[in-house]
Amino acid sequence: MSDTMEPLLKVTGLKKHFPIRKGLLQRQTGAVKAVDGIDFEVLPGETLGVVGESGCGKSTMGRLITRLLEPTAGTVEFQGTDISHLGIAGMRPMRRDIQMIFQDPYGSLNPRHTVGTIVSAPFKLQGVEPEGGLKKEVQRLLGLVGLNPEHYNRYPHEFSGGQRQRIGIARALALKPKLVVADEPVSALDVSIQAQVVNLLDDLQQELGLTYVIIAHDLSVIRHVSDRIAVMYLGKIVELADRKSLYESPMHPYTRALMSAVPIPDPRRRGAKSERILLTGDVPSPIAPPPGCRFHTRCWKATEVCRTQEPPLVELRPGQRVACHHPENAEGVTVPAARESVDVTITKKPEGKPGQPQAAEPEAAGPAAKGDAPGA
Repeated sequence: MSDTMEPLLKVTGLKKHFPIRKGLLQRQTGAVKAVDGIDFEVLPGETLGVVGESGCGKSTMGRLITRLLEPTAGTVEFQGTDISHLGIAGMRPMRRDIQMIFQDPYGSLNPRHTVGTIVSAPFKLQGVEPEGGLKKEVQRLLGLVGLNPEHYNRYPHEFSGGQRQRIGIARALALKPKLVVADEPVSALDVSIQAQVVNLLDDLQQELGLTYVIIAHDLSVIRHVSDRIAVMYLGKIVELADRKSLYESPMHPYTRALMSAVPIPDPRRRGAKSERILLTGDVPSPIAPPPGCRFHTRCWKATEVCRTQEPPLVELRPGQRVACHHPENAEGVTVPAARESVDVTITKKPEGKPGQPQAAEPEAAGPAAKGDAPGA
């Protein structure tokens, strides 16, 4: 991807706080900080993968950039146009170019409508009359995603989970969008079906020139489909890098802990010593996130500066941005100081701390690479 290319999507300082109301008068007593200030760009034709634990704000972020939710603060720019606070009428023409594939293939399809009605809905809502007629175009779309065009008049309950997700993909692609946000598109599917749907998304991208933001918690799926990957923790992006850099040399301790949890399907290593990093404690509440670095309560490298100063997301290597005061794999890298009074140096990990990892090898990053089928 060229750095001179104009981004298709640009997100700056994006926040979404859900108010907590209590009492008879429903006064606001706090807020769930689901997304709390994130910045990233997506270039035309690329795939940005977003990973993180459940509750880190991935799905909320997906709904914000498709404008299914109104942001609390920050901007979302699509092709240079700020769409952050457009109303229903203002967003209607944009809906042709921004579509979403939902996580639950069972809940996202209306059980009272036939497949033909579901897939043709975008044309009717936008007032578009496809060439050759509506039925012919819907049958073409069904064939495109690997379904039998003759099943036009069937209902969703007559299809399996994987087939229903293909119907959702056909509906999302109906108006030839430029950006598709896929919110955990395979997590509700059987492992044997996941690879088929992921490969379908890959093929459709090459065929139709799509740009994807794919949200998932399966690192093997993300590695298979993504050009760049953003790692989220408690409403923040803690690392953003291209696929090769992230999997071979993760710099944020949380990213490294995630990578160590990916099982390696190699029977020769069955008796080998585990390199898994076990994080101590639970994920803090998004209602009251910890001060400083949000990961410091579970990090084996945390120092006083981590507890008091929030690390900015800065580029430590070309194409690799990290929000950490003590990054991993950072030999020879100068960490910009957002700290005047504290001298921070990159050292070897201290011995005997809780959560202390064993020496991890790059191959612990995960089994699949782009071009290999994940999952099964």
